[in-house]
Formats: sequence, structure tokens, C-alpha cells
Amino acid sequence: MVKIAVDLMGGDNAPEEIEKGVLQAVEADADLEVLLFGLKGAYSGDHPRVEFIEVTEKIESEDDPVRSVRRKKDSSLVRACRAVKDGEADACVSAGNTGALMSAGLFVVGRIKGVERPAIATLLPTTGKKGMMLLDMGANAENKPQHLYQFAVMADLYMRENEGRSNPTIGLVNNGSEANKGSELTKETYKLLEESGLNFTGNFETREILSGKIDIAVTDGFTGNVILKTIEGTAMSLMGEVKNAFLKNAKNKLAALVLKKDVQSIRDLLDYRHYGGAPLLGLNGNVLKAHGSSDSVAIVSALKQAKRMAESDAITKIKERVGEA
Repeated sequence: MVKIAVDLMGGDNAPEEIEKGVLQAVEADADLEVLLFGLKGAYSGDHPRVEFIEVTEKIESEDDPVRSVRRKKDSSLVRACRAVKDGEADACVSAGNTGALMSAGLFVVGRIKGVERPAIATLLPTTGKKGMMLLDMGANAENKPQHLYQFAVMADLYMRENEGRSNPTIGLVNNGSEANKGSELTKETYKLLEESGLNFTGNFETREILSGKIDIAVTDGFTGNVILKTIEGTAMSLMGEVKNAFLKNAKNKLAALVLKKDVQSIRDLLDYRHYGGAPLLGLNGNVLKAHGSSDSVAIVSALKQAKRMAESDAITKIKERVGEA
């Protein structure tokens, strides 16, 4: 049995969609238990494997991350992280304030000794449908080469332990494929990765980001966040244009009926809801950030991923490897 702590109050669609997703997840998986942290009256469900724990505070999306974690110790987000720290839960999931979750991860759950900077990682959809991990997604606005090297090490172990990829390929996000291209950060990081013993394939241009050619793409937090937002915006705009084209006239509407399943498969490929959440790598516990606009479908995916994290040996492997680095 795996027990997951969930922040019921975090996210644009909380608490209704969070509750709905939790109940769907426990109904589908008999080996899953949930500790659900929320304000009084926020939970209306009734399930033997969902324990509702009342809190008195909520961290808002506009709250200062560090200050809110320190001042709102009885918030749903902080209490969910505390459950992991105290061993009451095997992992925690929140769709709330990203900065606050990272701060709670650092101050409450704690950082693995030897990890200089934890990273937010996410699985992006690819045309091969296996997904590609991109990190850092914004935990760190500025990074040093050693940080990016550690990101690659942690992502390698995560993909082996959680996704079953025996020898994941790693690329360094850059503005060209040549080894001498890029900034001082990427040039120095290239050298570290080349000598690391990891399956480093060289520099990686972002036009290949959805191709599925590599398993892991490493970059600094600022660049990673820009990449993620660009992909999300492009996907939304593209699907919007496709929809408009099909609704343009009667002939196109007929074509839409014929191609409905094919269009849906493309939509699913670009749908973040099916890819779970973003693990916070480098913490001494399993913490998963779900998308801020998560609905019940996304929460179910996030809980599945959190369960895999809890059942894996990734944190132990990261401790062993980073300790040797």
C-alpha cells in the first residue's frame, strides 16, 4: 500500500477537481491511500482509503513563496510536505504555488546532502509517445555548470528507476549542435557531461524537442521555463487553428467527423494531463508538482506518477551517486 499526501487547496480548479481526481485514483487502484489536506468543508467525498485532514490556512498563487511557507505552517501545501518529512506519507502532490512547493520542499522535506540545487523536471510529450524529460523547469533562474551536471545525473537515475529506461540518452540544450557553440555555461557543462560516463549525446537544439530522439534534455531554469511555456502556448494555438479550420464550412465539418479520432490522438499527444506532474529532484523525499490548471484527469495521472516515485529506488540511487560526485 502506498500513501500519498495531497494538497486539496492548490491549483486553479481546487478543491473540486482535486477531490474528483483523488476519488477516481483510489477507486482505480486498490493499493493507493490518500491523506487529503484541506480547509474545513472543502472535502465532500467519502472513501475508506481517503483520510481528510483539516487545516486552517491556504497558500495563494500570488503569495510570496518563502514567506508563505514560513508563516502559513498549517496550510494544506506545507502540511502535505510535512507528512512526507515525518514519514506519514510516501510522496506528496500539489497543483499549487510552484515557488512555495519548492520552498516547502527545501525547508520542510529537506535537500539530499551533496545536491547543490534541486530541479523541477517534467516529462514532455514527444511524437514517439514515450515522452522526454526536461529540466530545470524554473526552480533556478541562474545556474552553474556543476548544477546542470547534477541535473543530468538525477534525471538519468529517475528515468532508469521510474520510467524503466535502461540507458537514457542526454542532450544539453544549446543554440547549435557543435561542441564549441553556446555560452560559457553550456561550454563548461558540455565538458562535464562528456566526461561523466552518462549516455551524453551532445548539444541539443530545441527544434527537436518533441521528436523523441533523446530521453533527457538539460538546461538552466530560466531557459527551461521559457521552453515549457512556448510549447504549451504553441500547442494551444495550433489546436485552436485546427478547430477553426474544421468549423469553417459544411465541407470541413464533414471532414472533421471523418478525422475525429485522428485529431483526438493529436490532441492527446499534446495534452499535459496525461503526463503526470513535475518531480522536484534533489529533495530527500518524493514531491510532485501538478500543473496549476490541473483537472481530475491530470490529478489521476499525477497520483499514478507519485505512486511510481514512491515505489522506486530513485532517491536512494541519487544519494549514492551524488555522494560519489
